[in-house]
Amino acid sequence: MKEVKGLLVMDVDSTLVQEEVIDLLGEEAGVGDKVADITERAMRGQLDFKEALAERVALLKGLPASIFDRVYGKIHFNQGAKELVDELHARGYKVGLVSGGFHETVDRLANELGIDYVKANRLEVVDGYLTGKTEREIVTKETKVAKLKEWAAENHLDLSQTLAMGDGANDLPMIKNAGIGIAFCAKPIVRKEAPYRIDKPDLYEVIGILNEKE
Repeated sequence: MKEVKGLLVMDVDSTLVQEEVIDLLGEEAGVGDKVADITERAMRGQLDFKEALAERVALLKGLPASIFDRVYGKIHFNQGAKELVDELHARGYKVGLVSGGFHETVDRLANELGIDYVKANRLEVVDGYLTGKTEREIVTKETKVAKLKEWAAENHLDLSQTLAMGDGANDLPMIKNAGIGIAFCAKPIVRKEAPYRIDKPDLYEVIGILNEKE
């Protein structure tokens, strides 16, 4: 089996992709502005993420489960997404996604790019409609750190051999635990505290940082 050289774990919404998917779902439910406002405050670290998620998910109650197909068509990868994943795979790296968003869209994004690991939230559906609740445990900032450590250990990697990248306050602990922690087009608190910054929306910039470190 080929030796794994490293691991990148990244956030999804506003990092891998341009949009916040929960905001797109909010638009479909007719509460777009309300959901977007809560998202923005949570990402800036002004609200508890778990409470903010529960509040937003409750606003989605009654949407048909088929809504994910429509919303998926509105999601766009940030520039350089496929090139970054392909280059890391060529270098012997694994790539994981850990998201406060939802498996219903994150799994499809991961499949498109050939991502190795995925952890996200799951929305409860009963009789074909969203109930306004999530299923199972919520992905929190602690979950993001735990997955970084778990996936690194699984591949016999030290944390110094990992990269983590995100844009919101709930990504900061993961960013700080990784060997290379990157704020990607991030909120002010993340830009200020992350060891590395990418301020233009091109994910392939990660390779430049990696090359500097190697």
